[in-house]
Amino acid sequence: MSSEIDSSTLLSRASQLIDLARKAGADAADAVVVRSRSQSVSVRLGKVEGTESSESDDFSLRVFIGRRVASVSANPGFDLQALAERAVAMAKVSPEDPFACLADEASLSRAYPDLQLLDTTEVSSEMLREAGLAAEAAALAVKGVTNSSGAGASAGMGGLVLATSHGFEGSYMASRFGHSVSVIAGEGTGMERDYDYDSRLYYAELDDPAEIGRRAGERVIKRVNPRQVPTGKDVTVIFDPRVARGFVGHIAGAINGAAVARKSSFLRDKMGQQVLKLGLSITDDPLIVRGPSSRPFDGEGVSGERLVMIEDGVLKHWFLSTSTARELGLETNGRGVRGGTSVSPSSTNLALEPGDISPEDLIRSVGNGFYVTELIGHGVNMITGEYSRGATGFWIENGELTFPVSEVTIASNLKEMFMRLTPANDIDRKFGVAAPTFAIEGMTLAGR
Repeated sequence: MSSEIDSSTLLSRASQLIDLARKAGADAADAVVVRSRSQSVSVRLGKVEGTESSESDDFSLRVFIGRRVASVSANPGFDLQALAERAVAMAKVSPEDPFACLADEASLSRAYPDLQLLDTTEVSSEMLREAGLAAEAAALAVKGVTNSSGAGASAGMGGLVLATSHGFEGSYMASRFGHSVSVIAGEGTGMERDYDYDSRLYYAELDDPAEIGRRAGERVIKRVNPRQVPTGKDVTVIFDPRVARGFVGHIAGAINGAAVARKSSFLRDKMGQQVLKLGLSITDDPLIVRGPSSRPFDGEGVSGERLVMIEDGVLKHWFLSTSTARELGLETNGRGVRGGTSVSPSSTNLALEPGDISPEDLIRSVGNGFYVTELIGHGVNMITGEYSRGATGFWIENGELTFPVSEVTIASNLKEMFMRLTPANDIDRKFGVAAPTFAIEGMTLAGR
């Protein structure tokens, strides 16, 4: 395992690659290795359906000649000299990019903390198989569950090795373990499906597979015999944390510097203005110890810090990489992510900070409304903010969850939704995007 994790050889090759690129005529260069190790087992109805294992170390070299830039990728074992020469030859004939560059030397991370992202626990295929079977068996044991869509377990790690021509060298690895199960209740056309899962950096912190199975089973039987509800306006909709996280992802997309630079965000003109209800904040922190999306430095060698992206409802920051920041006339805040051969900004440990009301009290305060547990389709226009999604969940009557509901559509505009959002206090920070249960007033519900 230690040889798998040790990145010193890869770092040495990355540094050599940069030296060769400079000799071939590059003004500046960076080399990155995106590392990945994973294994998974899937089971269904007590039998193994598939086992997978993969390993990769993907090299990318980016070279700059003046304002011209080119990137090439390769697998380990390639000829360093040939790759460097090819990249430089490509850069010479590339169009100029006024914003592409390495991170400023002054912003590079010279030292970074150990965020304890790697759990070296050896997990065998047999352990993964047993976990998948245990989750499925526990789900099928719940009265009313009639079939299984399958269960699975996975273990893996990923990481980054980065070297730049202006003196940055660094690497890190992070582990990830997961258990999941999906089951069915009901018969024929009345079948309903639901699932549960858990994902952690540390194996010992995973929920017990049997507990995950039990939760999935209990969730699905509640969904049997759903009804439709009449179309209504001005409906209060409560988002279960599972769907709330996806909604916070829409906020992250709208405050991404790349979308702002492309003018494809409905919040592009809102810096310094109120975009969320008073009292609400959204934070992003890459340096949380054992955080699910933590990283000691970003894809350019810059250490980010905790930022309150939206404070008391007011928009304070965009997510920025160096080139995106330059395009907007700003400085990077260490949110650059390597994707293939490019760098683009992204969130890290993102959280819609909780309120002070319990989910139960929030539901009671609604009186009548709709509690959403699952969203369907992708009806979100990030340029205008128009929002329309298929939804299933439960009808709220007199402050209580009553009967299951399916085949409805909820619609509004994200700008209005942000201003009508009331969070509960039940946040779970074990995922890269964290959000509590929250209510949004004034939505349109299209039913029968």
